Amino acid sequence: MPEYDYIYLGDNARAPYGTRSFEVVYQFTRQAVSFLFEEGCQLIILACNTASAKALRTIQQTDLPRWDATRRVLGVIRPTVELVDRVSRSKHVGILGTSGTIASNSYTIEIAKMFPHIQVTGEACPMWVPLVENNEFNSPGADYFVEKHINHILSLDPLIDTLVLGCTHYPLLIDKIRKFLPAGVTLLSQGKYVADSLQDYLRRHPEMDRKLTKGGTCRFMTTESAEKFSEAASIFLNHPIQVSHIVL
Repeated sequence: MPEYDYIYLGDNARAPYGTRSFEVVYQFTRQAVSFLFEEGCQLIILACNTASAKALRTIQQTDLPRWDATRRVLGVIRPTVELVDRVSRSKHVGILGTSGTIASNSYTIEIAKMFPHIQVTGEACPMWVPLVENNEFNSPGADYFVEKHINHILSLDPLIDTLVLGCTHYPLLIDKIRKFLPAGVTLLSQGKYVADSLQDYLRRHPEMDRKLTKGGTCRFMTTESAEKFSEAASIFLNHPIQVSHIVL
């Protein structure tokens, strides 16, 4: 969807969110959403599983009606959940996520609403985000932490045939994860599915699509140092970017 205008805000100074309490994640996420609304955004995606798990519902139900009921805040969990029944044959699904995402049981709750016949097992992988953010995801040391959690979740439920990468950092570990996965286990990586879901959302809500500007621009902002963020972003984007530092 390159024709749209995007603003990316990374709260890198206070990341990772995965180990923080519900209240703190909600307050941090609320501040970021408020900032993006002030920048003119009409539609915001919480591109973080922890924020989607711990803050999205409260923002949608409590804050949006007070701020502007015509704007929208969406998360990354539901678009992923919608796929699991189609993909899983055994109806046994595993979720790999941060401690916060797993402790919230958000995937388990959402899957139970839509597909109550599916059995869900969660596995917290607290070292995986630091491995990615410190550019160690291809190192031999990463093998230990990846193999440890893959083996543990499959020992909890050997019938798992579908694993959800429930964190936006984890796709950078995907080669390592596949290395330790037995044949027949499918990995669901969120990026493409969230993008497809956004496209579908805008098709179904033309009134929102008309409000979105389409100049093909992308602005990057961070609460950390711009230089540090730019270095980390290049790991994901494979090209340099211009970044602005902001304070929430």
